[in-house]
Amino acid sequence: MTNEDMNYKQRYEQLKEDYEALIKKIKKMDRRADIVAKHSDKQLLEQLKEIEETQKEVVYTMGAIGESRSKETGNHVKRVAEYSKKFAYHYGLDEEEIKILVQASPMHDIGKVAIPDAILNKPAKLTEDEFSVMKNHAFLGYDMLKYSSRPLMQAAAIVAYEHHEKWDGSGYPQGLKENDIHIYGRITALADVFDALGSDRCYKNAWSDERIFKMFKEERGKHFDPQLVDIFFDNLEEFLLIRENFKD
Repeated sequence: MTNEDMNYKQRYEQLKEDYEALIKKIKKMDRRADIVAKHSDKQLLEQLKEIEETQKEVVYTMGAIGESRSKETGNHVKRVAEYSKKFAYHYGLDEEEIKILVQASPMHDIGKVAIPDAILNKPAKLTEDEFSVMKNHAFLGYDMLKYSSRPLMQAAAIVAYEHHEKWDGSGYPQGLKENDIHIYGRITALADVFDALGSDRCYKNAWSDERIFKMFKEERGKHFDPQLVDIFFDNLEEFLLIRENFKD
């Protein structure tokens, strides 16, 4: 293992340690909440609301850290969250699920904190071995988030683990297929790809809309859930407005 690999492994472990400390704090507040609910302690209820907001902020910040490692903008996670919200609404998820997905989707690439820069920002096609390392970010993100029983963190773990799965079963890391892929993963996959293809990256220029739309139609029922692709085209103006409102 190179020194660079060791540095990123240490960074990942530190971030994981900080995250686990936060989870312990939240669990402690949850236990207190059960008591407070019976006694209507207004002050403590306000504290619980504050810790909930802190949790959301940490989730978003960790997601932004994952994106910044690959030199992407903070607006990428904002756009993915807003696209996910639109997909979830038109798919028919209930209000609570939509809220959770919007808060969890920024965590989809948190596992990138453990991927070496030489691979993450390589301005050329990855070798087979390099791509194997890159693909590991999905499991690393899941491994970081799986410890909490809270709905938001469970959703974030699902998004991190499944957003590279494909409808036809050819994705990674588990090779899940069709509805075996959680709807959170299926939605985030399409939202993430739409934004990634339309943005400049170190290894490519942004695609034209015409090229993106052609690919989506070709990958309907292959890479992507066909129902979600239909939702995208049926509500195209809404997605394009999000892109305009949160442009870099």
